[in-house]
Amino acid sequence: PMLRLRLLTWDVKDTLLRLRQPVGERYAAEAQARGVRVQPEALGRSFREAYGAQNRHFPNYGRGQGLSSRQWWVDVVKQTFRLSGMHDDRVLTLMAETLYHDFCSARNWEVLPGAHKTLSQCRQRGFHMGVISNFDNRLENILSQCNLRHHFEFILTSEDVGFAKPDRRIFEKALRLGGVPPEQAAHIGDDYTRDYQAARAVGMHSFLLRAAGQGEEPEVPPEHVLPTLSHLLALIEK
Repeated sequence: PMLRLRLLTWDVKDTLLRLRQPVGERYAAEAQARGVRVQPEALGRSFREAYGAQNRHFPNYGRGQGLSSRQWWVDVVKQTFRLSGMHDDRVLTLMAETLYHDFCSARNWEVLPGAHKTLSQCRQRGFHMGVISNFDNRLENILSQCNLRHHFEFILTSEDVGFAKPDRRIFEKALRLGGVPPEQAAHIGDDYTRDYQAARAVGMHSFLLRAAGQGEEPEVPPEHVLPTLSHLLALIEK
């Protein structure tokens, strides 16, 4: 093969796993279980607003400011419901705790098509593999529950490492763990800036998972674009 790759690193959300249902729908079901009717679309908008504000004030789960990711998420969930007009703090806390634990389980996540097979084939071919994800410390458990954990030698989350993609330090840590120089590594992810560009900035190869018709960044050569995960090995082994 042209690419002498030894290490493959993977993004998780919307690359290997996706939410089974939109956040607004899951939150609306939780509210309804407690007798409160809220429109899923409204909750979805409230969630994006609450999440965005929390991320600006406390980046990377507030890790540099003494928050735990659990507290970070509980605050986001409570604020989401507040923005949708719910204010009983006792109920908000109960819902936030339930949702925090729920999003830790395979009940809310599904494996993307082709992921199991592609990861298995990559391991059979002898690649070292790891995860680089802007996720909190629930990720390892989620990957275990979704039967993906065994594919990876290491799991790097931005919460554990203290740096979030596109910061080069999280990629450099992955290269150290994998024991390879950047030109022998490739990163696979769905975000142009945080995955594709960030990996290339440290000298790694990278592939952008992008369904047909998604935003076309002109800087991505077609041989770096994966319409599905199943296209990966053909591109690597060209």
